[in-house]
Parts: sequence; structure tokens; C-alpha cells
Amino acid sequence: MTTSKAAAPKSAKASQSKSKNPLLQSWRTPFGLPPFEKITASDHAEALQKSLKEHRAAVKAIAGASTKPSFANTIQAMEKAALPLEKVCDVFFNLVNSCATPELQEIERDVAPKFADHNSAIFLNTKLFKRVAELYERRDDLGLDPEQVRLIERYHTWFVRAGAALKPAQRKRVAEINKRLAELTTAFNQNVMADESSWHLELNGEDDLAGLSEGFRASARRAALDLGLKGESAHAITLARSSVEGFLTFSTRRDLREKAWTAWINRGANGGKTDNQAILAEIVKLRAELAQLLGFDTYADYVLSDTMAKTPGAVNDLLQRVWRPAVERAGEERELLSECARSEGSNAPLEAWDWRHYAEKVRKANYDLDEGKLREYLPLDQVIAAAFDTASKLFGLKFKEVEGAPIYHPDVKVWEVTTKKGEHVALFLGDYFARTGKRSGAWMSSFRTAHELGRTPVRPIIVNVMNFARGAEGEGALLSWDDAHTLFHEFGHALHGMLTQAVYPSLAGTAVSRDFVELPSQLYEHWLGEPEVLERFALHYKTGKPMPKALIKKLKKAETFNQGFATVEYLACALVDMDLHAQAEAEVSDLDIGDFEKSALKQIGMPREIVMRHRLPQFMHITGGYAAGYYSYMWSEVMDADAFEAFKETGNIFDKKTANRLKKHIYSAGNTRDPEALWLAFRGRPPEVSGLLKNRGFA
Repeated sequence: MTTSKAAAPKSAKASQSKSKNPLLQSWRTPFGLPPFEKITASDHAEALQKSLKEHRAAVKAIAGASTKPSFANTIQAMEKAALPLEKVCDVFFNLVNSCATPELQEIERDVAPKFADHNSAIFLNTKLFKRVAELYERRDDLGLDPEQVRLIERYHTWFVRAGAALKPAQRKRVAEINKRLAELTTAFNQNVMADESSWHLELNGEDDLAGLSEGFRASARRAALDLGLKGESAHAITLARSSVEGFLTFSTRRDLREKAWTAWINRGANGGKTDNQAILAEIVKLRAELAQLLGFDTYADYVLSDTMAKTPGAVNDLLQRVWRPAVERAGEERELLSECARSEGSNAPLEAWDWRHYAEKVRKANYDLDEGKLREYLPLDQVIAAAFDTASKLFGLKFKEVEGAPIYHPDVKVWEVTTKKGEHVALFLGDYFARTGKRSGAWMSSFRTAHELGRTPVRPIIVNVMNFARGAEGEGALLSWDDAHTLFHEFGHALHGMLTQAVYPSLAGTAVSRDFVELPSQLYEHWLGEPEVLERFALHYKTGKPMPKALIKKLKKAETFNQGFATVEYLACALVDMDLHAQAEAEVSDLDIGDFEKSALKQIGMPREIVMRHRLPQFMHITGGYAAGYYSYMWSEVMDADAFEAFKETGNIFDKKTANRLKKHIYSAGNTRDPEALWLAFRGRPPEVSGLLKNRGFA
């Protein structure tokens, strides 16, 4: 649970209605969207401070109540008490991640340790824990429904895992560690954003642009204009993934590829004030100490004890089962790429900045598949339409764009999501383009979580945030095949948030086990590559003609091409993450992050020509909730491959009965039941790893 999950006590509601701060008022806006244009940085600071204070008072009243604990006066009261704080936090943290300014980042640095103190004051409160523990012991005798029992069990787990059962001195140290970790993780993430925002590669003239397609040049020209670069021939490559990876793929200028690659992999490790290596070392040490205090050998043991995987051993068994064939395949791919380079007269050894470039050439030669041509059939608007249509066929949803709704940036689009009968389901926001002030990557978040705590159900406001390169002035953006998969992936998360039917916000949507949360998102990606989808929505950005069937066949045929590389760069991250957090406290007393990374990669036999997808000094996943958890993408992939096979078995990728089971037990269920029980209710048997190996071409 987070403290930002949950209806305010009457006193809090009254103070909000009287305040002139827009964040503390009731929002009479379309669909209850935040009134973004009225909110200032000082409003955020004031609202966060007041909401924290009011939530602390509400929780204190719950803990100190003289009445016998009940579900209503303790658990449900906690859910309701957190709603005003949730409202304020959702706005602030969404904006500081997607529209950061120095003022917002300063507020973030200020409030991060305050939130850690706030959480500690709640989850280390012995009076409150006593009430929760009493309910936990009596949970089967309280006449509650299964979701209420599940919520009691989760609260009890959250309190125990937070250290509520520890002795006073231990609880004090846990609180100190949590506060320091909040400061460090905030600094880490802001440093990565600073490194990404401060670098670009300026290209001028045909020589610099050699190899770049017309569409990619247009994006690079647009990036230069956005950066304010002068000169009619100025183009720019930024450290947005779609920009830098596209350049590494297409540019024939090996020297410039090396420059871009070096900047890309050294984020967070450039020395100076934005260097993250000492910060991450301290984070790891504190996590190891925290695990020891809570009774676990390592932080990995602590994290995994509340997941589907349960133990580091189970995780490593899966990762190693895939790692070995992935490295072997990557070796075969390396020989193909090296041969391609030699055929062009290059005698230099294949390097990491060469891999994507020659992989594209080999793919084009072997499969007659040109990534540049493929982009021409993947305009952003059409990929969005494909994602919406897939949701319509599977879950009976309709999407209508809302004009004039409050938005936090001109890039943002808003859609109302309804059933086919017109019943409101959710509001969906799409924020698709890279810009200064937005952290890298792609993610789903919410401006409002669904719940049924009041007189009428509250439906969610969900946002997808991407970092795609813009198209030329007046033209739409063209996506790479990976970009299109990213859009479908994040929309799968969005559907998980939008379709939730949980009563309580702490169990709603994506508030599930870390190694279950990627199932809905990764599963949704499967529909993108199906001919039924591509033939309708992969339309040429100029002619509007559909992607030729011959091209679709080539795309399907090339699905497992370069999967050795893709799997190795991901699995290396998962293995190193697990290794880093599987160290006992004594083993990390003198940790050097650079040396550790090199040693860990050598130990697993990392191919020299491939680099981790996220090197440790820039690995924001492990400072943002995926510590000892990056494996979860692979864990979920076992399930998503098996889940899509359930549709394939029917002969219809939109089979209604299978889709209804999927909606009921996966997309709508949230955390109302144990994830293993939800999976079994959908599939009828445990997941099988064979589908994953087949999809990656390793079977």
C-alpha cells in the first residue's frame, strides 16, 4: 500500500473546500480532471504539506480509537483517509516526471524524505498495527466478503514488512533508512534526467546524415528546432531512446554512432555532480541493512518473499534457463554481423555501437525487411487506433476524443472510454513525445484510482507517457516496430488500470505483485503483430495504403531475428540486479558500483559486443520499485506467451469466451485475489515456459 491510496474525513473535506489552492478544492472540470492551468509550483508545495498533515491526523485518530477494531473503523477508514493525499500526490508526481521544472524538482527533493517519514509514522505505529493484527487473527470470523479479507491480509503483510513488529530501536533505524533511501533515489533519478537532457549530437550536412531515412531525418530536424539549433541544415540526435537507437541503427557514420552510443551508456556515470555510482552504492548498503533488520538474509530474499517467485533461487532458475540459449544465439548473430561488416570492407572488430547497424543490414538482406520502410506503415495515430480497436474487440470498449479538456501539456490527448452501451469506464490520457523535463522511458500512471468507497463508484483517470521522436513540422510521427510494441505494452497497463472492478483503491488496477503486473501489458503486445490488426491499421503515412501482405509475412518470419541480442541485453540487467541485491550486509560494506558491474557481467559470460539495456548508474527501474524485481518481465513473459496461446487454441485471437475470462480474472481483478489463483482461474493450469522459448526462437 502507498499512503496516497485512498474519502477524506469531514474536516479534511471542509478545509479543501475553503482553500484558494486549486489542488485543495473540489474540481468542477470535465470528468474531474485536475485544473492544470490554475496550478502553480507553490500550490503543489502547500497542498502536499497540508495533505500530509491532515492524513497524519486522520491516521492518528484511527490508531487511537477506543472502540474495538472493525473492518469499517480501521481498514476501510485507512482507505478513505488516504484519498485527499492521493489526489494531491497523483498530480504532483505525474507532473514532476513528465513536465519537470527546477521548481518542481526542488519540491520533490524536499518532500521525498517527508513522505518517507510519513510512511514510517504510519506503518511503524504500534497502536495501529495492533488493531490490524487483531483483525487479521479474526478475519475469517468477521463475516466479510473475500475482497475485504484479502485487504486485511494485505494490510497485515504491509505492516509486518515495514517493520511494525520490530523492537523500538529497530523501528527507529528502519525509519532512518527509509528517509535516507527516499533522498538518494530522488537524487539518482534526477541525475539521470539531467544527463539525458543536457546532451545532444548536432548533425549538419549530408555527410552527417548518411544512411538516415527521410522519416528519421524529419524527426532529427524537428528535434533540432525544438532545441533551438540554428542553421537550415541543423539536425539533432537526443538521448530519447527512439532517437538514439534509431541513429545507431541507420547511420553509416561509425564515428558518430560511437559518440551517440558512448553518451547513451554513460548516463549517470560521467563524474561530477550527476554521477550516480556512489549514490547507488549507498542505496544497496542501506537496503541490505534493512533486510537484515526485517529478518532476511538479503534484500532479494526480502523482496521476493511477497511475490509469485518467492525466492532468488526460483528466479535464477528461470533466468539461467533462458540465458544459456540466448548467449549461444547471440554468438551466432555476432558472426553474421561480423561477416556483413567485413563484406563492406571493415576490418575493425564488431563493437557495441555497430550491432544495431549491421543487424538491420542482415535483417534486410535475409528477410528483405527494411526498418525504415516499416516505419512508413506505422504512423503514431494509426498505432493508437489499432490499440483502441483491439480493446474494443476484446473487452467491448469505445474511445471518444474529448476536446477542450484540461491538459498539462499541449502534447496530451484525452479520450473518454465507455462500454458499447455508452457507460463510462475511464478517462485515458496519451502523452507520446520526448521533451525536456520528461524522464526517459515509457510508463502508465494515474491521476485518479478507481474505488467504490463513496455513494457512487469513482472511475479512474489513466495516463500513458512515452518518449517518441516527433515527425516533421505538420506531419505525424512514424514509429519503429519497437516503439509500436512499447505503445501496445503501456496500453496493456492502462487497460489493467481502466478495467478494474476492485472496491478498495489499495487493491485496484495495477496494485498487484511486481512479477504479475507485467502480464497484462506484455500479453497485449501479442495482438500488434497479428495480420488481422496490421492489415487494417498499418497504413502508409503518405498513400494510406495498407501494409502489403508480403511485408506482413516477412515481419512474421523475422520475429525471432536478433532475439539473442535482445534477450541478452535484458537478461544481463535482470541477473545483475538480482546479484546486486542478493549480497548480505557485510558483502556490500565497501561496494564499488563500477567494479561490481564489470565483475558480475564477467561472471555470467556477457558477450563483449552487447551492453546491459540499463547500466547500473542509470538503472531507474531498481530505484523506482523494481529492485530485485527486473526479472519480473521474464517471469510475466512465461504467462503472457501461455495466455495468448489460449486464444490461438480457439482459432480466433479475439475469441469472446477467452476474452471474457481474461477480463474477469486478469484485467479487472486487480489484487482482489492471490495472483496464482487468478492465473489458474483464467488458464486452468500452471503456466508453461515452452511458449516463451518458442516466441524467442530458442525452443
